[in-house]
Amino acid sequence: MDHEQDLKQRIVDAALALAEPRSWEVVRLHEVAEAAGITLDELRVYFREKEDIVEAWFDRADAAMLRAATAPGFLTLTTRRRLQRVIMAWLNALAPHRRVTRQMIYGKLEPGHLHIQIPGLMRVSRTVQWFREAAHRDAAYVQRAFEEVATTGIYLATFCYWMHDDSPGSGATKAFLERLLGIAERFAHATVGPSAAVPGSGTVPPA
Repeated sequence: MDHEQDLKQRIVDAALALAEPRSWEVVRLHEVAEAAGITLDELRVYFREKEDIVEAWFDRADAAMLRAATAPGFLTLTTRRRLQRVIMAWLNALAPHRRVTRQMIYGKLEPGHLHIQIPGLMRVSRTVQWFREAAHRDAAYVQRAFEEVATTGIYLATFCYWMHDDSPGSGATKAFLERLLGIAERFAHATVGPSAAVPGSGTVPPA
């Protein structure tokens, strides 16, 4: 990791460490700079505002999810298992700071934060696209639109469940996700047939 990336990661880690004993809401950028051993002006080079640190935190989850998709044997899994793997990898990357992550999300939802909420919606869409890419989904047109809607719903429902899950290893969340994927599979089989490759389908798409 080069110096710039190392410093960015150090800033994010410092912000999370400050939030853990208190809350994300009360963390201030001058405190983060001091904890990271840099000046406020140096911090501003990498993060123009506090919300940018939140984005960097979720970027880590995206990176972890994409790494999970490179694991040996991943492409031999069914679509259902691929989606389960990448979604859980994304959540597991955030697990060390679950409470702070929850506070970050609640902060985005506060009234009057449209400048945060609109980019947040775009972030959801972007993450779903990466889920589909990591799972090697190649559908187009109407089927792609169906997959995107289904995957977005599954992802958001699972994320909301995970934020309040204190089970060991997020086992309850994994089971919840498995149920949602099973529902998606049954719905897809009932509407477009068992041979269609859609979220939850056990069909492995051709190479």
